[in-house]
Amino acid sequence: MSQRQVLQVFEQYQKARTQFVQTIAELATRPQNIETLQNAGVMSLLRPLLLDVVPTIQQTAALALGRLANYNDDLAEAVVQGDILPQLVYSLSDQNRFYKKAAAFVLRAVAKHSPELAQAVVDCGALEALVICLEEFDPGVKEAASWALGYIARHNAELSQAVVDAGAVPLLVLCVQEPEVALKRISASALSDISKHSPELAQTVVDAGAIAHLAQMILNPDAKLKRQVFSALSQISKHSVDLAEMVVEAEIFPAVLTGLKDSDEYVKKNVATLIREIAKHTPELSQLIANTGGIAAVVDYIGECNGNVRLPGIMMLGYVAAHSDTLAMAVIVSKGVPQLAICLSEEKEDHIKAATAWALGQIGRHTPEHARAVTAANILPKLLSLYMDTDSSEDLQMKAKKALKNILQKCTHLPALEALLHDAPTSILKHVVGQFSKVLPHDSKARRLFVTSGGLKKIQEIKAEPGSSLQEYINTINNCYPEEIVRYYSPGYSETLLERVEQYQPAL
Repeated sequence: MSQRQVLQVFEQYQKARTQFVQTIAELATRPQNIETLQNAGVMSLLRPLLLDVVPTIQQTAALALGRLANYNDDLAEAVVQGDILPQLVYSLSDQNRFYKKAAAFVLRAVAKHSPELAQAVVDCGALEALVICLEEFDPGVKEAASWALGYIARHNAELSQAVVDAGAVPLLVLCVQEPEVALKRISASALSDISKHSPELAQTVVDAGAIAHLAQMILNPDAKLKRQVFSALSQISKHSVDLAEMVVEAEIFPAVLTGLKDSDEYVKKNVATLIREIAKHTPELSQLIANTGGIAAVVDYIGECNGNVRLPGIMMLGYVAAHSDTLAMAVIVSKGVPQLAICLSEEKEDHIKAATAWALGQIGRHTPEHARAVTAANILPKLLSLYMDTDSSEDLQMKAKKALKNILQKCTHLPALEALLHDAPTSILKHVVGQFSKVLPHDSKARRLFVTSGGLKKIQEIKAEPGSSLQEYINTINNCYPEEIVRYYSPGYSETLLERVEQYQPAL
Protein backbone atom coordinates (compact mmCIF):
# COMPACT_ATOMS: atom_id res chain seq x y z
CA MET A 1 0.00 0.00 0.00
CA SER A 2 1.28 3.44 -0.91
CA GLN A 3 1.63 6.25 1.63
CA ARG A 4 -1.21 8.03 -0.10
CA GLN A 5 -3.57 5.09 0.43
CA VAL A 6 -2.59 4.84 4.09
CA LEU A 7 -3.29 8.54 4.67
CA GLN A 8 -6.57 8.19 2.81
CA VAL A 9 -7.79 5.79 5.53
CA PHE A 10 -7.13 8.47 8.17
CA GLU A 11 -8.82 11.13 6.06
CA GLN A 12 -11.89 8.95 5.67
CA TYR A 13 -11.95 8.32 9.43
CA GLN A 14 -11.69 12.04 10.11
CA LYS A 15 -14.42 12.81 7.58
CA ALA A 16 -16.66 10.14 9.15
CA ARG A 17 -16.12 11.59 12.66
CA THR A 18 -16.82 15.10 11.42
CA GLN A 19 -19.97 13.99 9.67
CA PHE A 20 -21.09 12.01 12.73
CA VAL A 21 -20.80 14.89 15.23
CA GLN A 22 -22.33 17.41 12.82
CA THR A 23 -25.31 15.12 12.17
CA ILE A 24 -25.78 14.39 15.88
CA ALA A 25 -25.60 18.14 16.69
CA GLU A 26 -28.24 18.76 14.00
CA LEU A 27 -30.48 15.87 15.16
CA ALA A 28 -30.26 17.11 18.77
CA THR A 29 -32.06 20.33 17.83
CA ARG A 30 -35.33 18.40 17.30
CA PRO A 31 -37.15 17.07 20.40
CA GLN A 32 -38.60 14.06 18.53
CA ASN A 33 -35.06 12.67 17.97
CA ILE A 34 -33.85 12.88 21.57
CA GLU A 35 -35.12 9.55 22.88
CA THR A 36 -33.80 7.63 19.88
CA LEU A 37 -30.37 9.24 20.27
CA GLN A 38 -30.33 8.44 23.97
CA ASN A 39 -31.29 4.79 23.38
CA ALA A 40 -28.58 4.48 20.75
CA GLY A 41 -25.95 5.35 23.40
CA VAL A 42 -25.06 8.76 21.97
CA MET A 43 -23.42 10.00 25.19
CA SER A 44 -20.69 7.36 25.29
CA LEU A 45 -19.96 7.94 21.60
CA LEU A 46 -19.65 11.72 21.98
CA ARG A 47 -17.43 11.64 25.07
CA PRO A 48 -14.18 10.50 23.38
CA LEU A 49 -14.78 13.05 20.61
CA LEU A 50 -14.37 15.83 23.19
CA LEU A 51 -10.67 14.86 23.18
CA ASP A 52 -10.43 14.57 19.39
CA VAL A 53 -7.25 15.85 17.70
CA VAL A 54 -9.39 17.97 15.34
CA PRO A 55 -10.66 21.15 17.07
CA THR A 56 -13.88 21.41 15.00
CA ILE A 57 -14.83 17.85 16.01
CA GLN A 58 -14.22 18.70 19.69
CA GLN A 59 -16.38 21.85 19.43
CA THR A 60 -19.22 20.15 17.58
CA ALA A 61 -19.21 17.23 20.04
CA ALA A 62 -19.51 19.72 22.91
CA LEU A 63 -22.30 21.56 21.09
CA ALA A 64 -24.21 18.29 20.57
CA LEU A 65 -23.78 17.38 24.25
CA GLY A 66 -25.04 20.82 25.28
CA ARG A 67 -28.15 20.46 23.15
CA LEU A 68 -28.86 17.03 24.59
CA ALA A 69 -28.27 18.13 28.20
CA ASN A 70 -30.45 21.19 27.62
CA TYR A 71 -33.39 18.99 26.67
CA ASN A 72 -34.17 17.38 30.05
CA ASP A 73 -32.66 16.54 33.41
CA ASP A 74 -32.24 12.84 32.55
CA LEU A 75 -29.83 13.70 29.77
CA ALA A 76 -28.11 16.31 31.93
CA GLU A 77 -27.73 13.60 34.59
CA ALA A 78 -26.24 11.30 31.94
CA VAL A 79 -23.58 13.96 31.17
CA VAL A 80 -22.68 14.05 34.88
CA GLN A 81 -22.68 10.26 35.22
CA GLY A 82 -20.57 9.89 32.07
CA ASP A 83 -17.76 11.86 33.76
CA ILE A 84 -17.85 14.41 30.97
CA LEU A 85 -17.81 17.56 33.13
CA PRO A 86 -14.19 17.34 34.37
CA GLN A 87 -13.06 17.00 30.76
CA LEU A 88 -15.00 20.13 29.76
CA VAL A 89 -13.65 22.12 32.71
CA TYR A 90 -10.09 21.05 31.90
CA SER A 91 -10.58 22.09 28.28
CA LEU A 92 -11.99 25.50 29.23
CA SER A 93 -8.56 26.68 30.29
CA ASP A 94 -6.48 25.66 27.29
CA GLN A 95 -8.69 25.42 24.19
CA ASN A 96 -9.69 28.02 21.61
CA ARG A 97 -12.61 30.41 21.94
CA PHE A 98 -15.01 28.29 19.89
CA TYR A 99 -14.49 25.31 22.16
CA LYS A 100 -14.79 27.49 25.29
CA LYS A 101 -18.20 28.73 24.13
CA ALA A 102 -19.39 25.18 23.45
CA ALA A 103 -18.03 23.89 26.79
CA ALA A 104 -19.68 26.75 28.74
CA PHE A 105 -22.92 25.95 26.91
CA VAL A 106 -22.79 22.33 28.16
CA LEU A 107 -22.13 23.48 31.74
CA ARG A 108 -25.06 25.89 31.54
CA ALA A 109 -27.33 23.21 30.01
CA VAL A 110 -26.54 20.80 32.85
CA ALA A 111 -26.77 23.42 35.63
CA LYS A 112 -30.13 24.83 34.61
CA HIS A 113 -32.27 21.83 35.58
CA SER A 114 -31.88 21.55 39.34
CA PRO A 115 -29.76 22.63 42.35
CA GLU A 116 -28.27 19.11 42.45
CA LEU A 117 -27.08 19.25 38.84
CA ALA A 118 -25.79 22.79 39.34
CA GLN A 119 -23.89 21.54 42.40
CA ALA A 120 -22.36 18.78 40.26
CA VAL A 121 -21.07 21.49 37.90
CA VAL A 122 -19.61 23.41 40.86
CA ASP A 123 -18.06 20.26 42.35
CA CYS A 124 -16.03 19.57 39.23
CA GLY A 125 -14.30 22.96 39.55
CA ALA A 126 -16.29 24.76 36.85
CA LEU A 127 -16.66 28.09 38.68
CA GLU A 128 -12.98 29.02 38.62
CA ALA A 129 -12.70 28.09 34.94
CA LEU A 130 -15.86 30.08 34.06
CA VAL A 131 -14.64 33.14 35.98
CA ILE A 132 -11.35 33.01 34.02
CA CYS A 133 -13.48 32.97 30.84
CA LEU A 134 -15.05 36.30 31.96
CA GLU A 135 -11.61 37.87 31.41
CA GLU A 136 -11.30 36.56 27.84
CA PHE A 137 -10.96 39.04 25.02
CA ASP A 138 -13.76 37.41 22.99
CA PRO A 139 -17.23 38.73 23.99
CA GLY A 140 -18.87 35.43 22.95
CA VAL A 141 -16.80 33.52 25.51
CA LYS A 142 -17.67 36.06 28.22
CA GLU A 143 -21.34 35.77 27.29
CA ALA A 144 -21.32 31.95 27.46
CA ALA A 145 -19.53 32.03 30.83
CA SER A 146 -21.94 34.70 32.24
CA TRP A 147 -24.87 32.59 31.16
CA ALA A 148 -23.52 29.47 32.88
CA LEU A 149 -22.74 31.40 36.09
CA GLY A 150 -26.24 32.91 36.15
CA TYR A 151 -27.84 29.49 35.70
CA ILE A 152 -25.81 28.13 38.63
CA ALA A 153 -26.58 31.13 40.88
CA ARG A 154 -30.32 31.21 40.27
CA HIS A 155 -31.15 28.03 42.20
CA ASN A 156 -30.39 28.99 45.80
CA ALA A 157 -28.33 31.16 48.12
CA GLU A 158 -25.58 28.53 48.62
CA LEU A 159 -24.87 28.18 44.89
CA SER A 160 -25.12 31.93 44.46
CA GLN A 161 -22.59 32.41 47.27
CA ALA A 162 -20.26 29.93 45.55
CA VAL A 163 -20.41 32.07 42.40
CA VAL A 164 -19.63 35.17 44.48
CA ASP A 165 -16.76 33.43 46.28
CA ALA A 166 -15.23 32.47 42.95
CA GLY A 167 -14.86 36.20 42.23
CA ALA A 168 -17.50 36.49 39.49
CA VAL A 169 -19.32 39.67 40.56
CA PRO A 170 -16.73 42.40 39.74
CA LEU A 171 -16.10 40.76 36.35
CA LEU A 172 -19.84 40.55 35.61
CA VAL A 173 -20.12 44.27 36.41
CA LEU A 174 -17.31 44.89 33.90
CA CYS A 175 -19.20 42.77 31.33
CA VAL A 176 -22.29 44.98 31.79
CA GLN A 177 -20.14 47.91 30.60
CA GLU A 178 -18.98 46.16 27.40
CA PRO A 179 -20.34 47.50 24.09
CA GLU A 180 -21.97 44.21 22.96
CA VAL A 181 -25.70 44.25 23.78
CA ALA A 182 -25.95 40.44 24.09
CA LEU A 183 -23.15 40.42 26.68
CA LYS A 184 -24.79 43.28 28.62
CA ARG A 185 -28.08 41.32 28.70
CA ILE A 186 -26.62 38.07 29.99
CA SER A 187 -24.33 39.65 32.58
CA ALA A 188 -27.21 41.83 33.91
CA SER A 189 -29.32 38.66 34.10
CA ALA A 190 -26.56 36.87 36.06
CA LEU A 191 -26.31 39.80 38.51
CA SER A 192 -30.09 39.59 38.96
CA ASP A 193 -29.87 35.84 39.67
CA ILE A 194 -27.12 36.41 42.26
CA SER A 195 -28.97 39.30 43.97
CA LYS A 196 -32.33 37.66 44.45
CA HIS A 197 -31.59 35.27 47.31
CA SER A 198 -30.54 37.45 50.25
CA PRO A 199 -29.66 41.00 51.34
CA GLU A 200 -26.01 39.94 51.74
CA LEU A 201 -25.73 38.67 48.17
CA ALA A 202 -27.48 41.77 46.83
CA GLN A 203 -25.07 43.91 48.87
CA THR A 204 -22.13 42.16 47.20
CA VAL A 205 -23.51 43.16 43.80
CA VAL A 206 -24.07 46.74 45.02
CA ASP A 207 -20.55 46.95 46.48
CA ALA A 208 -19.13 46.05 43.07
CA GLY A 209 -20.74 49.24 41.69
CA ALA A 210 -23.51 47.52 39.72
CA ILE A 211 -26.34 49.98 40.42
CA ALA A 212 -24.82 52.96 38.60
CA HIS A 213 -24.10 50.94 35.47
CA LEU A 214 -27.54 49.28 35.47
CA ALA A 215 -29.26 52.65 36.00
CA GLN A 216 -27.51 54.08 32.95
CA MET A 217 -29.25 51.50 30.75
CA ILE A 218 -32.89 52.05 31.75
CA LEU A 219 -33.55 54.05 28.58
CA ASN A 220 -31.60 51.70 26.28
CA PRO A 221 -33.62 50.90 23.12
CA ASP A 222 -33.03 47.14 23.43
CA ALA A 223 -36.07 45.55 25.09
CA LYS A 224 -34.35 42.33 26.17
CA LEU A 225 -31.59 44.32 27.87
CA LYS A 226 -34.14 46.51 29.68
CA ARG A 227 -35.94 43.41 30.95
CA GLN A 228 -32.75 42.22 32.65
CA VAL A 229 -31.78 45.67 33.94
CA PHE A 230 -35.16 46.23 35.64
CA SER A 231 -35.15 42.67 36.95
CA ALA A 232 -31.71 43.14 38.53
CA LEU A 233 -32.66 46.50 40.09
CA SER A 234 -35.85 45.04 41.58
CA GLN A 235 -34.02 41.98 42.95
CA ILE A 236 -31.61 44.37 44.70
CA SER A 237 -34.39 46.70 45.94
CA LYS A 238 -36.64 44.05 47.43
CA HIS A 239 -34.45 43.06 50.38
CA SER A 240 -34.18 46.17 52.56
CA VAL A 241 -34.81 49.89 52.90
CA ASP A 242 -31.08 50.62 52.53
CA LEU A 243 -30.77 48.71 49.27
CA ALA A 244 -33.97 50.27 47.88
CA GLU A 245 -32.66 53.74 48.80
CA MET A 246 -29.38 53.05 46.98
CA VAL A 247 -31.32 52.18 43.83
CA VAL A 248 -33.43 55.34 44.15
CA GLU A 249 -30.29 57.45 44.73
CA ALA A 250 -29.09 56.40 41.26
CA GLU A 251 -31.77 58.88 40.07
CA ILE A 252 -33.88 56.31 38.23
CA PHE A 253 -37.06 58.37 38.80
CA PRO A 254 -38.88 59.69 36.82
CA ALA A 255 -37.04 58.12 33.83
CA VAL A 256 -38.02 54.62 34.93
CA LEU A 257 -41.74 55.45 34.53
CA THR A 258 -41.41 55.56 30.74
CA GLY A 259 -40.81 51.80 30.94
CA LEU A 260 -44.44 51.34 32.06
CA LYS A 261 -45.50 52.26 28.53
CA ASP A 262 -42.95 50.07 26.79
CA SER A 263 -44.19 47.91 23.93
CA ASP A 264 -42.54 44.84 25.52
CA GLU A 265 -44.77 43.11 28.12
CA TYR A 266 -41.81 41.85 30.18
CA VAL A 267 -40.19 45.28 30.34
CA LYS A 268 -43.46 46.77 31.62
CA LYS A 269 -43.94 44.04 34.19
CA ASN A 270 -40.35 44.29 35.45
CA VAL A 271 -40.63 48.10 35.79
CA ALA A 272 -43.87 47.72 37.76
CA THR A 273 -42.17 45.10 39.94
CA LEU A 274 -39.24 47.44 40.58
CA ILE A 275 -41.58 50.28 41.61
CA ARG A 276 -43.51 47.88 43.87
CA GLU A 277 -40.33 46.63 45.55
CA ILE A 278 -39.23 50.20 46.31
CA ALA A 279 -42.68 51.41 47.42
CA LYS A 280 -43.28 48.60 49.91
CA HIS A 281 -40.47 49.58 52.30
CA THR A 282 -41.34 53.01 53.74
CA PRO A 283 -43.84 55.91 53.43
CA GLU A 284 -40.91 58.15 52.40
CA LEU A 285 -39.99 55.95 49.41
CA SER A 286 -43.66 55.73 48.41
CA GLN A 287 -43.95 59.51 48.71
CA LEU A 288 -40.93 59.95 46.46
CA ILE A 289 -42.60 57.75 43.84
CA ALA A 290 -45.82 59.76 44.22
CA ASN A 291 -43.94 63.05 43.81
CA THR A 292 -42.53 61.95 40.45
CA GLY A 293 -45.97 60.97 39.12
CA GLY A 294 -45.45 57.28 39.83
CA ILE A 295 -48.90 56.53 41.28
CA ALA A 296 -50.80 57.94 38.30
CA ALA A 297 -48.41 56.16 35.93
CA VAL A 298 -49.05 52.81 37.65
CA VAL A 299 -52.85 53.39 37.57
CA ASP A 300 -52.62 54.01 33.81
CA TYR A 301 -50.45 50.91 33.47
CA ILE A 302 -53.04 48.73 35.21
CA GLY A 303 -55.63 50.06 32.78
CA GLU A 304 -53.56 49.16 29.73
CA CYS A 305 -52.67 45.53 30.50
CA ASN A 306 -54.20 42.45 32.08
CA GLY A 307 -53.45 39.13 33.76
CA ASN A 308 -50.17 38.60 35.58
CA VAL A 309 -48.63 41.69 33.98
CA ARG A 310 -51.12 43.74 36.03
CA LEU A 311 -50.27 42.08 39.33
CA PRO A 312 -47.17 44.07 40.44
CA GLY A 313 -49.01 47.34 39.67
CA ILE A 314 -52.03 46.28 41.74
CA MET A 315 -49.77 45.30 44.65
CA MET A 316 -47.78 48.53 44.38
CA LEU A 317 -50.99 50.58 44.88
CA GLY A 318 -51.83 48.42 47.92
CA TYR A 319 -48.39 48.92 49.48
CA VAL A 320 -48.50 52.69 48.89
CA ALA A 321 -52.01 52.99 50.38
CA ALA A 322 -51.06 50.87 53.41
CA HIS A 323 -48.40 53.33 54.56
CA SER A 324 -50.64 56.30 55.48
CA ASP A 325 -54.01 57.99 54.90
CA THR A 326 -52.27 60.71 52.84
CA LEU A 327 -50.73 58.17 50.46
CA ALA A 328 -54.01 56.23 50.28
CA MET A 329 -55.70 59.50 49.32
CA ALA A 330 -53.06 60.02 46.62
CA VAL A 331 -54.10 56.64 45.15
CA ILE A 332 -57.77 57.74 45.27
CA VAL A 333 -57.02 61.11 43.63
CA SER A 334 -55.08 59.30 40.87
CA LYS A 335 -58.31 57.36 40.13
CA GLY A 336 -56.84 54.12 41.44
CA VAL A 337 -60.12 52.83 42.92
CA PRO A 338 -62.21 52.65 39.70
CA GLN A 339 -59.26 50.98 37.98
CA LEU A 340 -58.95 48.38 40.73
CA ALA A 341 -62.72 47.83 40.55
CA ILE A 342 -62.31 46.98 36.85
CA CYS A 343 -59.53 44.49 37.75
CA LEU A 344 -61.82 42.86 40.30
CA SER A 345 -64.50 42.34 37.63
CA GLU A 346 -62.30 41.50 34.65
CA GLU A 347 -59.62 39.21 36.02
CA LYS A 348 -60.16 35.44 35.92
CA GLU A 349 -57.29 34.28 38.16
CA ASP A 350 -58.06 34.07 41.87
CA HIS A 351 -54.60 35.20 42.98
CA ILE A 352 -54.96 38.45 40.99
CA LYS A 353 -58.44 39.09 42.41
CA ALA A 354 -57.07 38.37 45.90
CA ALA A 355 -54.30 40.97 45.45
CA THR A 356 -56.87 43.49 44.15
CA ALA A 357 -59.17 42.88 47.13
CA TRP A 358 -56.21 43.33 49.49
CA ALA A 359 -55.21 46.61 47.77
CA LEU A 360 -58.78 47.99 48.01
CA GLY A 361 -58.85 47.07 51.69
CA GLN A 362 -55.62 49.03 52.25
CA ILE A 363 -57.12 52.10 50.54
CA GLY A 364 -60.46 52.00 52.38
CA ARG A 365 -59.27 51.27 55.91
CA HIS A 366 -58.04 54.73 56.95
CA THR A 367 -61.01 57.13 57.37
CA PRO A 368 -64.73 57.39 56.43
CA GLU A 369 -63.65 59.51 53.46
CA HIS A 370 -61.38 56.75 52.19
CA ALA A 371 -64.07 54.12 52.74
CA ARG A 372 -66.60 56.26 50.86
CA ALA A 373 -64.28 56.54 47.85
CA VAL A 374 -64.06 52.73 47.75
CA THR A 375 -67.79 52.10 48.28
CA ALA A 376 -68.67 54.64 45.58
CA ALA A 377 -67.12 52.26 43.03
CA ASN A 378 -69.62 49.56 44.15
CA ILE A 379 -66.81 47.48 45.62
CA LEU A 380 -68.60 46.06 48.68
CA PRO A 381 -71.09 43.79 46.83
CA LYS A 382 -68.24 42.51 44.61
CA LEU A 383 -66.08 41.68 47.62
CA LEU A 384 -69.03 40.01 49.33
CA SER A 385 -69.82 37.81 46.31
CA LEU A 386 -66.14 36.75 46.06
CA TYR A 387 -66.15 35.89 49.77
CA MET A 388 -69.41 33.91 49.45
CA ASP A 389 -68.48 32.13 46.21
CA THR A 390 -67.61 28.50 46.94
CA ASP A 391 -65.46 28.43 43.79
CA SER A 392 -63.18 31.16 45.17
CA SER A 393 -59.82 29.97 46.50
CA GLU A 394 -59.26 30.01 50.25
CA ASP A 395 -56.81 32.89 49.90
CA LEU A 396 -59.28 34.95 47.84
CA GLN A 397 -62.08 34.34 50.36
CA MET A 398 -59.78 35.36 53.22
CA LYS A 399 -58.53 38.51 51.45
CA ALA A 400 -62.06 39.52 50.38
CA LYS A 401 -63.34 39.08 53.96
CA LYS A 402 -60.44 41.07 55.44
CA ALA A 403 -60.90 43.86 52.87
CA LEU A 404 -64.66 44.01 53.60
CA LYS A 405 -63.95 44.22 57.31
CA ASN A 406 -61.31 46.96 56.81
CA ILE A 407 -63.62 49.08 54.65
CA LEU A 408 -66.79 48.47 56.70
CA GLN A 409 -65.14 49.54 59.95
CA LYS A 410 -64.66 53.03 58.51
CA CYS A 411 -67.77 53.20 56.31
CA THR A 412 -70.42 55.75 57.35
CA HIS A 413 -72.11 55.97 53.95
CA LEU A 414 -75.36 54.18 54.83
CA PRO A 415 -76.73 53.41 51.32
CA ALA A 416 -73.53 51.43 50.63
CA LEU A 417 -73.96 49.52 53.89
CA GLU A 418 -77.65 48.84 53.31
CA ALA A 419 -76.90 46.88 50.14
CA LEU A 420 -75.11 44.31 52.33
CA LEU A 421 -77.83 44.00 54.98
CA HIS A 422 -79.84 41.56 52.88
CA ASP A 423 -77.06 39.27 51.62
CA ALA A 424 -74.20 39.23 54.11
CA PRO A 425 -73.50 36.20 56.34
CA THR A 426 -73.27 36.73 60.10
CA SER A 427 -69.47 37.11 60.06
CA ILE A 428 -69.82 40.22 57.83
CA LEU A 429 -73.26 41.30 59.03
CA LYS A 430 -72.01 42.20 62.52
CA HIS A 431 -69.63 44.78 60.98
CA VAL A 432 -72.44 46.23 58.81
CA VAL A 433 -74.89 46.47 61.73
CA GLY A 434 -72.08 47.83 63.91
CA GLN A 435 -71.64 50.79 61.54
CA PHE A 436 -75.39 51.55 61.58
CA SER A 437 -75.28 51.52 65.38
CA LYS A 438 -72.53 54.18 65.25
CA VAL A 439 -74.21 56.50 62.73
CA LEU A 440 -77.99 56.32 63.44
CA PRO A 441 -77.97 57.72 67.04
CA HIS A 442 -76.48 61.00 65.74
CA ASP A 443 -78.35 61.49 62.43
CA SER A 444 -82.15 61.97 62.38
CA LYS A 445 -82.36 62.12 58.59
CA ALA A 446 -80.52 58.79 58.31
CA ARG A 447 -82.89 57.30 60.93
CA ARG A 448 -85.92 58.23 58.84
CA LEU A 449 -84.33 56.86 55.65
CA PHE A 450 -83.44 53.65 57.43
CA VAL A 451 -87.12 53.05 58.14
CA THR A 452 -88.46 53.93 54.66
CA SER A 453 -85.79 51.86 52.85
CA GLY A 454 -86.71 48.73 54.78
CA GLY A 455 -83.48 48.68 56.81
CA LEU A 456 -85.16 48.71 60.22
CA LYS A 457 -87.47 45.87 59.18
CA LYS A 458 -84.42 43.84 58.09
CA ILE A 459 -82.69 44.49 61.43
CA GLN A 460 -85.68 42.99 63.29
CA GLU A 461 -85.42 39.83 61.16
CA ILE A 462 -81.80 39.15 62.16
CA LYS A 463 -81.45 36.28 64.60
CA ALA A 464 -78.56 37.18 66.88
CA GLU A 465 -77.10 35.22 69.80
CA PRO A 466 -78.19 36.80 73.09
CA GLY A 467 -75.28 38.75 74.58
CA SER A 468 -73.32 38.81 71.29
CA SER A 469 -71.85 42.00 69.87
CA LEU A 470 -74.37 41.73 67.00
CA GLN A 471 -77.27 41.72 69.50
CA GLU A 472 -75.78 44.77 71.25
CA TYR A 473 -75.59 46.64 67.92
CA ILE A 474 -79.25 45.75 67.18
CA ASN A 475 -80.31 46.99 70.63
CA THR A 476 -78.44 50.28 70.03
CA ILE A 477 -80.26 50.76 66.70
CA ASN A 478 -83.67 49.86 68.21
CA ASN A 479 -83.11 52.39 70.99
CA CYS A 480 -82.99 55.11 68.32
CA TYR A 481 -86.71 54.57 67.56
CA PRO A 482 -90.00 54.68 69.48
CA GLU A 483 -90.99 51.27 70.81
CA GLU A 484 -94.15 51.00 68.69
CA ILE A 485 -92.13 51.56 65.47
CA VAL A 486 -89.74 48.77 66.38
CA ARG A 487 -92.68 46.52 67.25
CA TYR A 488 -94.43 47.41 64.00
CA TYR A 489 -91.45 46.18 61.93
CA SER A 490 -90.80 43.07 64.01
CA PRO A 491 -91.59 39.69 62.36
CA GLY A 492 -95.11 38.45 63.16
CA TYR A 493 -96.43 41.88 64.15
CA SER A 494 -98.93 41.99 61.26
CA GLU A 495 -100.40 38.65 62.41
CA THR A 496 -100.70 40.01 65.93
CA LEU A 497 -102.58 43.03 64.57
CA LEU A 498 -104.93 40.82 62.53
CA GLU A 499 -105.65 38.71 65.62
CA ARG A 500 -106.53 41.88 67.52
CA VAL A 501 -108.87 42.90 64.68
CA GLU A 502 -110.60 39.53 64.88
CA GLN A 503 -110.90 39.71 68.65
CA TYR A 504 -112.00 43.34 68.69
CA GLN A 505 -115.55 43.84 69.82
CA PRO A 506 -116.91 47.08 68.37
CA ALA A 507 -119.12 49.13 70.68
CA LEU A 508 -122.70 48.92 69.39
